[in-house]
Amino acid sequence: MNGRFFDWVFFILLAFIWGSSFILMKEGLLHLTAYQVASLRIISSGMVLMPVAYRSFKNLPASKLIYVFLSGTLGSLLPAYLFCIAEEQIDSALAGVLNSLTPIFVIIVGALFFKAATSVNKIAGVLVAFTGSVLLFLSQPSGSGNHSLPDVLLIVIATIMYGTNINLVRKHLYDIPSMNIASLALVLNAIPALAVLFFTGYFNEDLTDKGLLISTGFSFVLGIFGTAVASVLFYMLIKRAGVVFSSMVTYAIPVVAIMWGIFLGENIGWKQVGSLLIMLAGVWIANKTVKSKSANASS
Repeated sequence: MNGRFFDWVFFILLAFIWGSSFILMKEGLLHLTAYQVASLRIISSGMVLMPVAYRSFKNLPASKLIYVFLSGTLGSLLPAYLFCIAEEQIDSALAGVLNSLTPIFVIIVGALFFKAATSVNKIAGVLVAFTGSVLLFLSQPSGSGNHSLPDVLLIVIATIMYGTNINLVRKHLYDIPSMNIASLALVLNAIPALAVLFFTGYFNEDLTDKGLLISTGFSFVLGIFGTAVASVLFYMLIKRAGVVFSSMVTYAIPVVAIMWGIFLGENIGWKQVGSLLIMLAGVWIANKTVKSKSANASS
């Protein structure tokens, strides 16, 4: 019972952190380029976790290092750039809904490349939750608009990377402590991020400019909480509750977006409430399957 309770605590914390990330990205993009916001996000997360990474590196088997680096690349570095580039053209609501493709790709990638077992209930739960997520987006006044297909595809590619990373962690890094994975993955990937930041001319900008400093601050908050803290929680959740339940945190992200909308004075009606209930029903269906299958969880 305690185990299940903490699974949901991690789930809710991740939903809140990642659900708020889209707002932070938009604020960062006001005075910085997509490449600069994404680079600062990864660099700041690596800086925060560097002391832990130093200790973790000494205890990490050499054979696992490549998997840790790939985990950071697929789970943080490349998606950070893809989301920021896409959000220059599409709104954060659509980005949040497209992000909900992650659990579907967890199942597809897992079945095709990781020999992961699937079940009718898992697939049903994912599809029900995704349906609720799409309905939630369509129920918003701003839910329709002209969106560039290439930008939409960027986020789809990012969700495929997320799905691959979740399976990779579950198969190859299950015996490595979550903090070790997160810290090393982000510190290692901060190196290419720093190179990108340098070549975008960030250090040639007027670093005393108020707008640039504010956007830099939002990017750092995004990195510290949206990447560093969230990555540790997510790796812990994968080990505790399994890949399907962990990936379904993406369905709670639009819920957080709605909460931000209410806080900012937007209205919410029965369509939004109904969509949220459908999403939660899907999460419950998939979670019930994970729990009844026993042995996926234990850190």
